[in-house]
Amino acid sequence: MSETSYSSSGSTPSQSWTTPGSSTGSSAFKSDDSGSGDAGKALLVGVLGGLLSAAGYLVYQRLPDDQKEKLQSQARTLLQQRISELRQNFNI
Repeated sequence: MSETSYSSSGSTPSQSWTTPGSSTGSSAFKSDDSGSGDAGKALLVGVLGGLLSAAGYLVYQRLPDDQKEKLQSQARTLLQQRISELRQNFNI
């Protein structure tokens, strides 16, 4: 689905591609400003992640030693399982 329009000189036709559902005949390669919006979203996600990790660290620091050791052993076991799974998947 394309439209052919002629330039002001009238000699050379130019094509503009339309997308289904568009009534204005705008180009499919039209640039939009979503790049700056994506950067803002990425920055927001990064800041929120930093805040959540800082809060988690503060909670972890207040735990008794036996609970810290239990969490560390669970994390170590989970990491070992994940590494062995990856080795199995990649045949290392």
